[in-house]
Amino acid sequence: MNTTDDNTSGPAPGSKPKAGDRRRARALAMQGLYQRHFSKSSISDIEAEFMVDNDMTKVDLLYFRDLLKGVHREQGDLDTLIEPFLDRPLAEVDPIELAIVRLGAYELKHRLDVPYKVVINEGIEMAKRFGGTEGHKFVNSVLDKLSRRLRTAETRAR
Repeated sequence: MNTTDDNTSGPAPGSKPKAGDRRRARALAMQGLYQRHFSKSSISDIEAEFMVDNDMTKVDLLYFRDLLKGVHREQGDLDTLIEPFLDRPLAEVDPIELAIVRLGAYELKHRLDVPYKVVINEGIEMAKRFGGTEGHKFVNSVLDKLSRRLRTAETRAR
C-alpha cells in the first residue's frame, strides 16, 4: 500500500478543502460514531474499517479523523454542552441524531474555521439523509441554540 497517495493526507498545504470532501468526511464520521454507539470496537478499529470499506479519494481525511476521534474523545463534555438544549433525556435521543448533534457541537466548539451556519446546515442535511422524518428539526433546534452559546460573536449579528 502506498501511503504517500494524495488521498491519504487531505488537501495540499495552503489549499482550501473542497466543501464536498468535507461533507463526505462529516457523513462518514457520523456513521463511525453511530457504529461506535452500538459496538465495542475501538475508535481506531472503526477508523481503519472505514478507510478500507469506503472510497476515500474524495474525502477530507484530516477532517474525518479530527471529527471521529475528537467527538469520541470529548463525548462526555459534548453531552454536557448539548443536554440543556434537548427536549428529552439524552438516552432517549435517536442514535443517528445524537451522533449528528455531537458532531455539530464539536465543530462549533473546535472548528472555528467553519462558519456556524455551515455547521447547522450540514447537520440538518445529514439528519434529512440519515435520520428520522422530523430529525432535521431536532438537529436544527439544538445546534442553533448551541451556536448562540458557543459562537456568541459570530451569531450576534443575526
